[in-house]
Amino acid sequence: MLGGSERRANGRRAVKYGILQGLGMVLLVLGGQGAIRQLVDHDDAGLLGWLPGGFAAGIGVHVLAAVGGALLAGWAHDAAKAARDGDGPDGPGSGSGSGSDD
Repeated sequence: MLGGSERRANGRRAVKYGILQGLGMVLLVLGGQGAIRQLVDHDDAGLLGWLPGGFAAGIGVHVLAAVGGALLAGWAHDAAKAARDGDGPDGPGSGSGSGSDD
């Protein structure tokens, strides 16, 4: 059973991971919609109009943003769940619990 200070610390970690999850979802949405928009209209580079390299560079950056956002959101979701459950972000047993590894 967690004490009050441990619960607060786990709650703060869960909030931090929630913010990272939200950032990951924003990157996923912006990257996905940018890639789709650029596939439909090759001439409209949108936010990446300043980027040299043309169509290929724009699609590449949008896809990287979408994949990176999905990975960040997934990792943050798992880490937040582990923090809420009292385990560290690396899985069971990595938190401040008093169990043994046997």
